Amino acid sequence: MSYRVAKPSEYLAITGGGIKDIKLAKKSWVFPWQSCTVFDVSPVNYTFDVKAMSSEKLPFVIPAVFTIGPRVDDPHALLLYAMLMSQHDKHSNHVNELVQGVIEGETRVLAASMTMEEVFKGTKEFKKEVFDKVQLELNQFGLVIYNANVKQLVDVPGYEYFSYLGQRTQMEAANQAKIDVAEAQMKGEIGAKERTGLTVQNAANIDADSKIISTQRLGQGTKEEIKVKTEVKVFENEKEGLVAEADAALAIQKAALSKNSLLAEVEAAKAVALREAELQTKVEKMNALTQTEKLKAEFLSKASVEYETKVQEANWELYNKQKQAEAVLYEKEKQAEAMKAAADAIFYSKQRDAEGLVAMANALGTYLRTLLDAVDNDYTAMRDFLMINNGVYQDIAKNNAVAIRDLQPKISVWNHGGANQGMNGGGNGNAMNDIAGLYKMLPPILETVYHQTGMQPPAWIGTLGGAEPKQSLLALQQRG
Repeated sequence: MSYRVAKPSEYLAITGGGIKDIKLAKKSWVFPWQSCTVFDVSPVNYTFDVKAMSSEKLPFVIPAVFTIGPRVDDPHALLLYAMLMSQHDKHSNHVNELVQGVIEGETRVLAASMTMEEVFKGTKEFKKEVFDKVQLELNQFGLVIYNANVKQLVDVPGYEYFSYLGQRTQMEAANQAKIDVAEAQMKGEIGAKERTGLTVQNAANIDADSKIISTQRLGQGTKEEIKVKTEVKVFENEKEGLVAEADAALAIQKAALSKNSLLAEVEAAKAVALREAELQTKVEKMNALTQTEKLKAEFLSKASVEYETKVQEANWELYNKQKQAEAVLYEKEKQAEAMKAAADAIFYSKQRDAEGLVAMANALGTYLRTLLDAVDNDYTAMRDFLMINNGVYQDIAKNNAVAIRDLQPKISVWNHGGANQGMNGGGNGNAMNDIAGLYKMLPPILETVYHQTGMQPPAWIGTLGGAEPKQSLLALQQRG
């Protein structure tokens, strides 16, 4: 057993008894049945020259420096690093190849989707895209990119795209400088001419402004004189208006005082009349109250007696109606109980019938299963047995006999010579015998058609002896 302490940039990864998976700590006791590994979490610089190719299939080299290390602020990421990477030295080829493979793969994929001009001009965005995609892949190893620097893009040997691009930029700058010098000379000559013209224009403008100002001064003097005279006249008018307003205010005050005096006299007279009317009203109210109380005392006793009588009559009618309703309710309850008992009896009868049908069906099923077992599951044999046992064949025979009993079928037997009749003669004899046999068959056929349909043969064939014209079956059916 030992007590292990990690350095500031290190962690202890402890496994073994008493630990479910991995225990990460800066210091801890390590027992004999446990294993302890120390791993460094300080970041490391990885320098690569990533060879990539743009969407125009132009190769170039991206010198890049990545500072990568474990994510110490995330316990889950630190645990992943301890499980997957702690057994390897962070400077080992394994870690170096892992990081380089991730960076080169993501950089090449991103560069293949961009043109050379987009990569060259958007270096900042290109760096951010590479940073995000590489970080996404490194998360599964518990690693984080602390810093990423993408240096100037470099041509692959045999390709001079960036060299030619620099020469083009240099030539564009030289040409722009020549253009700027020519524009400066042009502006100098134009400026000198403009200054001369402006001098002449300004002198003429100053003379014109002087004449205008002198005229304006004369006009302003005249305006000021008129303004002063106008103000004096306005002041005189205002004084006259104030005097008129004072006279009008005095007249208004006199009229108001006279009005108030008259109103006071009228209000005094009306107040006396109003008080007299109020007192008269109170006297009449007292007389009305006295008369009301007298009438109440006279009619209240009579109304009370009538009220008690009506209440007793109403209570008696209510009692009779309640008793009648109770009797009707009792009768309805008895009828409902009788109907319920009858329904229960019907239900019990139906239930017993259903149970009997179920028992019969079960017995029939047992009977059929027994028959099927007896004939070794031969459904045809079982069917024949059931039809014979139940008299189905006998019934079919009876029904067929009844069906043809009233038909009275007519059977015709045709005989037109023996089997050797056509063999004794020569070729002509055989032909004549066949024709004779055909003519012998016609009368029976025509007679049969006549008896079944009532149709006579055509006149050019012949007529049937003793046959009378009959209506055809079709005509009879249509008439019927």
